[in-house]
Amino acid sequence: MQIQPPRHLSPYIRHYIFLENAGSERKSLRLFTDGSTGLILSGSQNLYANPGHHIPSSFFYGQPTGYKDFMAEGSFSMLAVVFQPYFFNILLKISAKEAKNQIISAEDILKNELLVFQEDLLAGTDPEMIIAQLNIYFTRFLSGNINSDHGLIKAVQQLMLANKGSVSSKELERFTGYSERHLERKFEDYIGLSPKKYGRIIRLHHFIDLMNKNTVGESIAALSDEAGYTDQSHLIKDFKSHIGLTPNQYLKIQNKLAINFIEL
Repeated sequence: MQIQPPRHLSPYIRHYIFLENAGSERKSLRLFTDGSTGLILSGSQNLYANPGHHIPSSFFYGQPTGYKDFMAEGSFSMLAVVFQPYFFNILLKISAKEAKNQIISAEDILKNELLVFQEDLLAGTDPEMIIAQLNIYFTRFLSGNINSDHGLIKAVQQLMLANKGSVSSKELERFTGYSERHLERKFEDYIGLSPKKYGRIIRLHHFIDLMNKNTVGESIAALSDEAGYTDQSHLIKDFKSHIGLTPNQYLKIQNKLAINFIEL
């Protein structure tokens, strides 16, 4: 179940994803890069990064540069808060570059502030009620925590999204008034990626969107060209690097939980 945040939070939170498993079967989940960071809240201790390696019940994940697999055993409930990429820096006051590909225990950062949400998940509280309380929590936090740099990064991100990732360094220099290197440093600090790498991820997800909406049987090659790839081999290399699958393998996945979250 994917739930959108209220409008005033949408510049900071992309969406919420609620997932639960009441049975005893094992589930394999894959989180892959879409340029976002986020928070995973769980009501159980049954999540593993790999067999035998527990991960914290609640944790933040830094900017992924590829994909990360999780395994859940037995019954569990889990709520993912998918951030706009720069919200990680706003919320945690940590350089996104330093936290890239990292899993950070929520307790280590926010002490017991998120414990009530974990307890609600464990108690089986309606997830929409938990999300409503999270919306209040994030709204209170955001009052007075935004500076001019965050506004700049948000504006650049919106420009890149509007152009499906195809924005040149010169265009970004004219838009921001900053040199390419200066903007790259700011982007890495706030988002964890350079503008060039972030643009590649936007283009990849533009292709995924075209592929998911393809109802007229266009070929992968045609969709690849429409998304701005110079050749199909470049697309497949990008796809496998970021998602761990080929486009055709991705299409066969039945349970696509969100734009960056699938059940294998």
